[in-house]
Amino acid sequence: MAVAAAAAPGALGTLQAGRARLVAACCARVGPRWRLSGSWTWSRVDSTIWARGWTPAAGGAACQRGYSAEVKTEDELRVRYLEEENRGIVVLGINRAYAKNSLSKNLIKMLSKAVDALKSDKKVRTIIVRSEVPGVFCAANLPVPTIAAIDGLALGGGLELALACDIRVAASSAKMGLVETKLAIIPGGGGTQRLPRAIGMSLAKELIFSARVLDGQEAKSVGLISHVLEQNQEGDAAYRKALDLAREFLPQGPVAMRVAKLAINQGMEVDLVTGLAIEEACYAQTIPTKDRLEGLLAFKEKRTPRYKGE
Repeated sequence: MAVAAAAAPGALGTLQAGRARLVAACCARVGPRWRLSGSWTWSRVDSTIWARGWTPAAGGAACQRGYSAEVKTEDELRVRYLEEENRGIVVLGINRAYAKNSLSKNLIKMLSKAVDALKSDKKVRTIIVRSEVPGVFCAANLPVPTIAAIDGLALGGGLELALACDIRVAASSAKMGLVETKLAIIPGGGGTQRLPRAIGMSLAKELIFSARVLDGQEAKSVGLISHVLEQNQEGDAAYRKALDLAREFLPQGPVAMRVAKLAINQGMEVDLVTGLAIEEACYAQTIPTKDRLEGLLAFKEKRTPRYKGE
């Protein structure tokens, strides 16, 4: 396909060649060993990586993991692997209370390490990003669904983190906006690119130019978030909604979820014809999986499928 396209004359040949390369790149990402994003594969994470930074959680019943190389009195990033009926859901809790969850080099480094580890774990089905600091919120390129739970402030870099997630939910009392122009800078963490893709170019320009701050209801009305909830006494209404959504995702086939996300993300960057070719390439990768056969068998036997991500 790529050879034939490259031989085509003029601008059409150039376009077709570019389309072929994009589809080929998509196929490479979902080819042998289910390579779905960047350089990661579904092989298990080395045990030395998982062992690093484990500390007892409050109450001693569960575990949490810090990724900072420094010894700190509190972990800036807490990674919790939920259990029992929530198994497969991972919560990334940002915890820089003294700095109102502002993004630091150390926090970004820890987020990067956490993302690298989570990418390689096929047992992870959905990731929730939330704040563990009351009243403040502050994803990443992950292959599984990601949900931003905004229960407080998400200004500047905090909103840019939320924009990097697939789905955003917020309490009605939450405040969010890209306010960098007030400081004579621009949103430099993806805000100028992701906000227009989320709500449209004209409205994104208006919000960035004005540095306007929206509450949850306003954010829902412009399409910035998917769900808005009245805040509860515990201050975690958005997190609870995010958990409900994550539970809805859990029963689905893991390979299908990852490939669907890839097809959507890649398809949104190209024309429809190329997007359909990407979809076809991604669909083809689900056909030989054990999960697909298990899904068919479970449907025939009228039982819940037992997917293994294979």
